[in-house]
Amino acid sequence: MSRHASPLVRRRAAAAGLAVGVVAALGAGFAFTSASAGVGPQHRAAGDRPQAGAHRSAPPRAGAPTPSARPSAEAGTSGTARGALGSSAGPSGAPSGTASARAGAAAAGAGHQVTLPAPGAGFDYQIGGPYTPPPGVAAVSRDRTAPAAAGMYNICYVNAFQAQPDATDWWQQNHPDLLLRDSGGDPVVDQDWHEALLDVSTADKRTRLAAIVGGWIDDCAAKGYQAVEPDNLDSYDRSGGRLSKSSNAAFAELLADRAHGAGLAIGQKNTTAMLDQRTAVGFDFAVAEECGRYGECGAFASAYGNRVFVIEYRAADFDKACDEWRGRLSVVLRDRDVRPAGTSGYVYRRC
Repeated sequence: MSRHASPLVRRRAAAAGLAVGVVAALGAGFAFTSASAGVGPQHRAAGDRPQAGAHRSAPPRAGAPTPSARPSAEAGTSGTARGALGSSAGPSGAPSGTASARAGAAAAGAGHQVTLPAPGAGFDYQIGGPYTPPPGVAAVSRDRTAPAAAGMYNICYVNAFQAQPDATDWWQQNHPDLLLRDSGGDPVVDQDWHEALLDVSTADKRTRLAAIVGGWIDDCAAKGYQAVEPDNLDSYDRSGGRLSKSSNAAFAELLADRAHGAGLAIGQKNTTAMLDQRTAVGFDFAVAEECGRYGECGAFASAYGNRVFVIEYRAADFDKACDEWRGRLSVVLRDRDVRPAGTSGYVYRRC
């Protein structure tokens, strides 16, 4: 997610398009495939941007905070649909660490295949509400409560490190000790988005939180998504020193294991400060909000072999990103509230 002076938004689209092909197997039965074509936006901004890489954006999301019953997979996510996503295999061209031994071992037992997005795929960021993707789009990012889009490379948005504003009471009633608290015992809240931070400071709490968020990830897989983007990776920056970069990375690693075990790729959401942790965590691609505005697209592109979905919220930044990255990265312009098509204020353009 991202935190650049802007209102609110939180949802993402990832696209992928043409012939699929199995690439390389990691461990027994675990392979990465790649897709081609696609772009999409998402975000959530407010206040002055704190520091490079600490992006954070996304709109309030509907739905209960507890994992819902796993529905049957949506149409368009069968082997045929996945086959239409891409045609490279193995970690070739993928970021270092993508095909980590840990991820391979985790998925090997279940025989799952993780499909990577194709660099430069036509993309749409729909975390504010699902709608029919525009022509040319092959990848979309949608909130975990929304159905996957038929025939697309689908990225599932999950608020993994913070509680949605309408979910705070649920956490208070069911898992009060999993909310990060200040010295007075009150939840530590991200003031920009009115979201209580989840407490990932200890191994025990990370394990318990991973069981809850992991249920949401499993639900994404059951709905037919190909990937997941856990938001607020940079919550440690808003914790008043109660959380650390290493604690957040450790929790992200648990989520990566869960995603890979469910057959999903996992994307790093913003936070250039965490790029050095990508191999240890097991991230496969990136979703970078306003990297054009802040000159960070190159860092993400280098780390993830151009498998980067870029969302800009200002026309000038979008034009700048397109001039530099057209055809290599998936770049889109969205309105800051990431409104669904057909609603007032909706904005969507892609390079």
